[in-house]
Amino acid sequence: MTGPKPLVVVGDVLLDEDIEGVATRLAPDAAAPVVDVTGDRRHPGGAGLAAALAARGGRDVVLVTALGDDPASEAVRRALSGRVGLLELPLHGTLPVKTRVLAGGRPVVRIDRGGGTPGEPDDAVRGALAGAHAVLVADYGRHTAGAVRALLEDVSRHTPVVWDPHPRGEPPVPGARVVTPSAAEAVALCPGSSGTQGTPGTPEISGMSLGAFAERGARLAEHWRAAGVAVTLGDRGVLLTRPGGGTPMLIPAPFRADGDPCGAGDCFAATTVAALADGLLPEEALQRAVAEAAAFVAAGGAGNPGLWHAPAVPGPAPDPAADAFGLAEAVRARGGTVVATGGCFDLVHAGHVGLLESARRIGDCLIVCLNSDASVTRRKGAGRPLTPAADRARVLAALGSVDAVVVFEEDTPEAVLERLRPDVWVKGGDYSVQELPEAEVLRTWGGQAVVLPYLDGRSTTRLARRAARAAAAAVRPPPV
Repeated sequence: MTGPKPLVVVGDVLLDEDIEGVATRLAPDAAAPVVDVTGDRRHPGGAGLAAALAARGGRDVVLVTALGDDPASEAVRRALSGRVGLLELPLHGTLPVKTRVLAGGRPVVRIDRGGGTPGEPDDAVRGALAGAHAVLVADYGRHTAGAVRALLEDVSRHTPVVWDPHPRGEPPVPGARVVTPSAAEAVALCPGSSGTQGTPGTPEISGMSLGAFAERGARLAEHWRAAGVAVTLGDRGVLLTRPGGGTPMLIPAPFRADGDPCGAGDCFAATTVAALADGLLPEEALQRAVAEAAAFVAAGGAGNPGLWHAPAVPGPAPDPAADAFGLAEAVRARGGTVVATGGCFDLVHAGHVGLLESARRIGDCLIVCLNSDASVTRRKGAGRPLTPAADRARVLAALGSVDAVVVFEEDTPEAVLERLRPDVWVKGGDYSVQELPEAEVLRTWGGQAVVLPYLDGRSTTRLARRAARAAAAAVRPPPV
């Protein structure tokens, strides 16, 4: 195998079918809603969805799964063609089909059909796993993971493995980097822990304490000999635990996602393994995965038609600034107010945070125009910036008050402002609007420049000088 190592997804593919409609009456012969069908969609589910999500952005992904000669298997092959590489185990039987009937976007009933037994892996499967950059096991209890378990045990000794488990599936192989059970799966896989509320034997998962999930996660990590267990808790985020207990890490969801949660676990697991393949630490990978899963649910989940409109073929890397310009256009199109501010933001401190929070309250979005490294050096002199532009942009984008960041190369932001065309330009400090060079540019499209109060005594220069004095004092020899 030549070229970059692929990310390999192993697991059970399903064919998901959504029949959508409206229900305004009950059947005359039973207390059941009558659903008038308005449309239907079919797409790969399970490991097929996870593989397609992992391949977004042009990543090289190989899916190892069991497919047969039935119509559902053919539908999966067509949908995944051009998105991922397929390595098939023979399927003795038919591919499972999961049909949801939805009324008003809410499931009314689910119908499951089909099923079979996977055959043995061939040399192509062995070679793909041996040469994988990272491996995701999407186990849906249909025995694909069991068919290649011996190969996965060898792989886990030298390759990051993320395992998305199922109560009726295989236990994760020892050495798995992250195992990602849902709250319900953690309860099913590790019953009898403390901290539940409700009737014994039928715990109300939504009422369980974080301590109960931390206990379960640690016990599962020890039992499976996994490096970490990340229990997904829906709106509460993800709880990462390790063998032996200790203090767990809670990674909260960035916002409450109101949408179809179907497929959110696949999105979470796929993002986690892709981030590990990119070299991120497990904690960093899980933060990215939580954010991606929330966005996935908000966009409609697995039923979002946009997931399957175009094949995920490699293309040029997107321009990060395009998000800022697209955001500005979208906010203006719906009659909102676009707010922008700018600066070096070399060391983000309390003064910056206060300014950004105040600026965000003015309108419907806040875009930060950030001086590039060369621009900062020209403005501030040698030794600056202290932090490269990529890191400064990442810190700013992580603030809840900031909606987008765009880096500009010039000494002043006039050129980027002419593209953004914000309604309000905000600066903090002691100078007046008349002193702002950007004020004249704003007037050409009817924008307004404003000055906001700044927290007194906070500045990057003062922080840098204070740090330099502290460093000098630390190395100064003690008096004799």
